[in-house]
Amino acid sequence: MANSRPLRPAPDDAFPTATSRLQAETEAVLLDHIPTQASSETTQAPAKLHKSAHIQFLARNFIQGFPAKYTSQDASQPWLMFWTLQSFSVLQVGLDPGNKQRAIDTILTWQHPDGGFGGGPGQAAHLLATYASVCALSIAGGPGGKGGWDQIDRKKMYQFFMSLKQPDGSFLVAHHAEVDVRGIYCLLVTATLLDLITPELVEGTASFIASCQTYEGGFSSASQPYYSSVPYTPESLLSSPRPPLGEAHGGYTFCALASWVMLQPFLDLSPRERSQINTKSLLRWLVQMQGSPAEIGGFRGRANKLVDGCYSWWVGGAFGLLEALGVSAAVGPVSPGGGEGVKTSGGEGEGGEDGKDGEDEHEWDDVDDSFFNREALQEYILYAGQHPTGGLRDKPPKNADAYHTMYCLSGLSSAQHHMLPSDERRQQIQDAWKTSPDDDTVSGKIRKEILLTSLSWTEDESAAKIIGGDANRVNATHPVFNLTMTHSEAIVSYFYGQIVPPRARPSP
Repeated sequence: MANSRPLRPAPDDAFPTATSRLQAETEAVLLDHIPTQASSETTQAPAKLHKSAHIQFLARNFIQGFPAKYTSQDASQPWLMFWTLQSFSVLQVGLDPGNKQRAIDTILTWQHPDGGFGGGPGQAAHLLATYASVCALSIAGGPGGKGGWDQIDRKKMYQFFMSLKQPDGSFLVAHHAEVDVRGIYCLLVTATLLDLITPELVEGTASFIASCQTYEGGFSSASQPYYSSVPYTPESLLSSPRPPLGEAHGGYTFCALASWVMLQPFLDLSPRERSQINTKSLLRWLVQMQGSPAEIGGFRGRANKLVDGCYSWWVGGAFGLLEALGVSAAVGPVSPGGGEGVKTSGGEGEGGEDGKDGEDEHEWDDVDDSFFNREALQEYILYAGQHPTGGLRDKPPKNADAYHTMYCLSGLSSAQHHMLPSDERRQQIQDAWKTSPDDDTVSGKIRKEILLTSLSWTEDESAAKIIGGDANRVNATHPVFNLTMTHSEAIVSYFYGQIVPPRARPSP
């Protein structure tokens, strides 16, 4: 294995419980799924991504229809479409024109007459369904009378978003529903792709996101707002206490962190936003979510839980987002003061004024070139995540499903490809920017900054790590949107009315 440390089982402190027994059983099953060479019981067999089987699994669902067990997912039709289309994209498979049009026509039946998209025809609009629908249209759709993009009612969608906004900067996921950071992520991605973000829409949202960070370092689903005893006004919301609701969770953490990245233009250009997150405790929590060698390096979503293939993206994909905040695993000098190790951005609770923590400014000297074991994560997906008949799964002996297929593939992509913000790419896009009279306004500056930060991600080809050889390579995904860079650039450039210059091809 890439991680050659001893395969020690998880400790139970000599007090076995139902939880520790399940952990031990899971470790035993996982280790049974590491194949060995026929000539040696100790030599590990090459890892192979069974692309053909996975494509057949996806094609059956997409063309013939999902099996009867998916009936319970009737309100998740946009997600089933998105998971399938994005899985095709990661596997480097394109749809033919006929199936693209089928997908577009189906997606548009989910659009609600009052804005946004529902979980199926005639269903109530919901932020999560809206994200999945728009992302699916990003893949299958395009401009024009039948392309789907021009058929999105952006005006009503913005009104739908504003109708969900709460005084503390959060959003309901649907009318008469709950607040959840996953909904905020879905709203921000959709608004970013469609050029709908305004200062009014996201006022106070960064503060809400920051309030969801728990003592562990990860993020919970929401926080509890408190108001002063004076008659209610928007100003009566208290900045504290705002305790997070629930424990840190991988899905909430990814959505909160990606939302924080998307909100950076407002934090940089709006002096009213002073919120901070503790990137140091967040990084510590993320690192601790990777399983031991006995768990083949998979990720879990919460402390003391079992590893699960979907967290390959929700947790494994979060490390790339930290680079957008100035947190990187660097070897060599990372500051004017010299030294080696981790370069981190300042954050509340990290010590001192402006986040400074003494002369070393948070540098840690015991870090290699990655925050997590990228090879081990790939092995978990390749050895344990693949179902023998196609599709990917949580862990053996569970069956494959559309959800785990996409998020395992996205996690595999994040482990293979090192995506990071590129100053060079940013400058290329900025040089191609078509000016308008609004560029000098605050809203215009924010709008331009949103496009530049969204599309400046590029791959460090020299840092690619592909277990099993180039045949296992999958497409790189946008660290924030979970779309390919090609699809991200196409829809963003269209709705922002800009021409994004082509990317330079890597040298052979």
